[in-house]
Order: sequence, then structure tokens, then C-alpha cells
Amino acid sequence: MESFEQLTVRAEKLLGRLESLLASKPLMSPDWSAIAFRWQRGALLPVRHLQPLTLDDLQDIAQQKQRIEQNTRQFVQGRSANNVLLTGARGTGKSSLVKALLNQFSAQGLRLIEIDKAGLNELPDIIELVGGRAERFILYCDDLSFNDDEPGYQALKAALDGSIVALPENLIIYATSNRRHLMPEYMQENLATKHIGDEVHPAEGVEEKISLSERFGLWISFYPFTQDEYLAIAQHWLAQLGGLPFTEEARRAALQWALMRGSRSGRVANQFAKDWCGQHENR
Repeated sequence: MESFEQLTVRAEKLLGRLESLLASKPLMSPDWSAIAFRWQRGALLPVRHLQPLTLDDLQDIAQQKQRIEQNTRQFVQGRSANNVLLTGARGTGKSSLVKALLNQFSAQGLRLIEIDKAGLNELPDIIELVGGRAERFILYCDDLSFNDDEPGYQALKAALDGSIVALPENLIIYATSNRRHLMPEYMQENLATKHIGDEVHPAEGVEEKISLSERFGLWISFYPFTQDEYLAIAQHWLAQLGGLPFTEEARRAALQWALMRGSRSGRVANQFAKDWCGQHENR
């Protein structure tokens, strides 16, 4: 009977062979006829059913739309453009804006790759697949945030600026987050900040967290909507989804809906409109 040490050696050899086989496994060729993909299980899987959002559907964020649309147009046209971080209040149109950009520019060769933070460690594989292609790819990370020492953090940081392997010129990164610096911030870290004369020297922990978000060349901030802005968005979606007028009854119902949800966001306005149209269409 083999000893424990012999079994351990055999297991290590077997694992080594498996790792070698996995490392040499060729990447599966994607279906390039799609305009949107999801990175899963080491492959670009096509997304066939896309939300038909347009930039006109996104209300009361004109400045944010202008900035990211211009950056995306530069990218699609082969000119220099920045990686983008969209941060701020939930439900204000961050992820919807990225999807609307795809619909706006897909005919000009724009493509979207959705990836979660766990997949960021496989970014070299994505670069190998898309590098050199004629299409222009946005690598899209939605609702991105990291806990301390979480996998994917260093991979993203290196990809943005710092790795010896640069992103290909046809790949850019857009990320959305509710956290400005993508990581939790603690009071203890702020208390460690030093004041030397008139200068402020942040603690090392704060510097490390800021260093990731600073590698995005363009920051776009989103803010909670006022009541009038929320009602304007609700009115837009009533007309868009059901062709319904924004009556005084609908206005009161929209305000009550927002009160129950505890939020006056664009997402809440859209959800109200779906409910209202479902109840009142064809009456």
C-alpha cells in the first residue's frame, strides 16, 4: 500500500498535468455576429435580447450624456478616449446609459462585453480574443465594488494603468458603481490622515483606495433627482410605454409610488410607469 507521502506526490503530479492542460486549452471563437457579449466560463457568450434603450429615454442627465457620448464617439472613430467610471446615486441611469450607447453606436462597430469582477482576472484572455479586430469593444463592469484583498482588484488596477501589457486600442473599460472609490472607506483610515503644516497627507489605506478610481480617465457623477425631475421622467415613460397622458391622477400615483419605494430615481419612475400602463391601457 502506498504511503501518504507517495499519494501526495502522485496527487501533485496529477494536478500539475491538469493545470497544464487547462492552460493550453484554446479559447473558443465567439459568434462575432452579435453586438453584445457576456464573459462566462472563459468564453464570450453572445447576448441576443437587448434592452431597446435610447439616449432620448434618459431624462435629466443631459450633462452626463454629453460627456460620455462624446468620449464614446471618439473611441468608435478610432481617436483617443478615456476609460470611464460612472458613480453616484442608485437608479439614476448609469447602467442604462451604457446600454443606450451600444444601441447608438453599434452600427458604427461598437460592441459591448459585460464582465463581473470575478472575471477580471481573465482579462488577458479577452485581450487575446478581441485584439486586432475591426470592432470597437467596451468592457462593461456593472455595479462594481471591491472588498479588501478581493480577487479582480489588482487585475483591474493593472489593466487600467500599470501593467506591462497594455489594453489594445480597440478595447476600453466602462464601470458603474455606487462607491466613488470602488472600495469601502472606514473612519479609522481617515483618522490616520496627517496634517503637516498646510498640507494634508492621506493615510496609506486611503491612498490605495483612491489609486484605483484615479486610473479611470473620466469620472461622471450622478445625483438624486428632485421631485420635478422624477415626475418628468415618469411622464416620459408613461408616453413611451403606453402612450398615456400624465393626468393629475397619474401624478399623485407617481408621488405615492416614490414614497412607498423611498426613492425618486429614474428606475422607480420607470417601474411606476410599467405598473400604471399595465392597469390603464385599453380602458
